[in-house]
Amino acid sequence: MNRIARTLSAALGLALAAGVAVLPTAAAAAPAAPAAQGYTANSYAGSAAEDADNQAFYEAVMKSALAKQAAAPFLKAVVVTYDASSAPTFRNQIAQSAQIWNGSVSNVQLRSGTNADFRYYEGNDSRGSYASTDGHGRGYIFLDYAQNRRYNSTRVTAHETGHVLGLPDHYSGPCSELMSGGGPGTSCTNPYPNSAERSRVNSLWARG
Repeated sequence: MNRIARTLSAALGLALAAGVAVLPTAAAAAPAAPAAQGYTANSYAGSAAEDADNQAFYEAVMKSALAKQAAAPFLKAVVVTYDASSAPTFRNQIAQSAQIWNGSVSNVQLRSGTNADFRYYEGNDSRGSYASTDGHGRGYIFLDYAQNRRYNSTRVTAHETGHVLGLPDHYSGPCSELMSGGGPGTSCTNPYPNSAERSRVNSLWARG
């Protein structure tokens, strides 16, 4: 469920419109974002500047997680903490997404908690769901109501979370590829990363 919209992210989402970035009403408390990556292939294709901002978001999440891990060096995996309190409608999907990723990779693990490295928000946005950043490393995942009714919600959430872990969108991929996002259509319900995606995330997070 890879997606790119005109608001930025280092993990990506479902975007349907190509307009300028306007934060969704429900995400008003989230940091302002100039660009984003969304879930559907119909979304804005992005730009080099947005790609750089997305990379900055991913690197900031990693830096934050590693800094906290320094206090507990005995941990074998980097722990990335998320806050889902601003997306109560998708509480179950977010938990399932974290469980899927935690069971798929070994070098990074997702945990719910305070002092979060990134946050989830929910609401209505014509661009759909997306992972967004302000270009300075701070970011969030936005989950759109309509899109999550049309597409498999757990796949959408796992896809967007994949952006936070460093994976880009690849809409032309098959349903077996999580980061193909909405490319394979609404019938695709696979919420699991394939072997190449799992290997890539493990490689990215190996030793930070």
